[in-house]
Amino acid sequence: MASPMSGDARTPPRGAAPYALYQFGTSGAAVAVATAATHPLDVIKIRLQMQLAGQRGNLVGMGAIFKQMVEREGPRSLYLGFAPALTRSLIYGGLRLGLYEPCKHVCSYAFGSTNFAFKFASGVVAGALATALTNPMEVLKVRSQMSTSRISTIGVMKEIVSEEGVKALWKGVGPAMVRAGCLTASQMATYDEAKQVLLMWTPFEEGFQLHLMSSCIAGTAGTLVTAPIDMIKTRLMLQRESKGARVYRNGFHCAYQVVLTEGVKSLYKGGFATFARLGPQTAITFVACEKLRELAGMSAI
Repeated sequence: MASPMSGDARTPPRGAAPYALYQFGTSGAAVAVATAATHPLDVIKIRLQMQLAGQRGNLVGMGAIFKQMVEREGPRSLYLGFAPALTRSLIYGGLRLGLYEPCKHVCSYAFGSTNFAFKFASGVVAGALATALTNPMEVLKVRSQMSTSRISTIGVMKEIVSEEGVKALWKGVGPAMVRAGCLTASQMATYDEAKQVLLMWTPFEEGFQLHLMSSCIAGTAGTLVTAPIDMIKTRLMLQRESKGARVYRNGFHCAYQVVLTEGVKSLYKGGFATFARLGPQTAITFVACEKLRELAGMSAI
């Protein structure tokens, strides 16, 4: 929701084609910048989530994983899966953030309100739709991040399709949609509400400091809500079927098996890495998006 302080910004006509381009373009570009800056943390997070899969034991931390990767695979390993990650971020980011405002306007028109519940619902719809369309790129990303063979993204895709079929590119799409819906909802709704509260109760005005503070709050909320779902999504996307046999049948079965064999705490495997990545990523995304919207003559989020 645009703040009262953002009324001076020029907003392109909502019926014009350039507005849609600005809306989705600024969102996609902002998420791409954030993805590029935090990708090494995403690779480390995936490695942490796959530790001791199916068994209990002592887990190593971010520092140990980082050291192992650099020593055994080289510094370039920190950017495994970067091509599909960046491609996905442009499309997924544009849709996830770009659809939030239109969804919110629909709620405002239909129900005459944009309270927190409607903002949350708008985020769920935007995030779920964006993920359903870009899930193949996410599968390619996580498979590449766990690979040590340096196979290209096209090579990974050919391998998946030849061994597991085209439908394997949509592995984990259910939990991924839930995760993206919850992430978008928690981030966007929290960011939106945090801005309003800070504008009302603090000396902050529309600008960098307000955007940074609000995005930090949104990043914390997003991490707490989505870390377990993200871990389940990763497990499903990385499981390889052999003659139709699967370790996990679906997201609920995966969660049950993980808790049963690895303990409840395992749902937050890689949780600190998730926060270390998602916190800065959220801040960069919102700050960059707000700046790009300002340059495009659009109102603030």
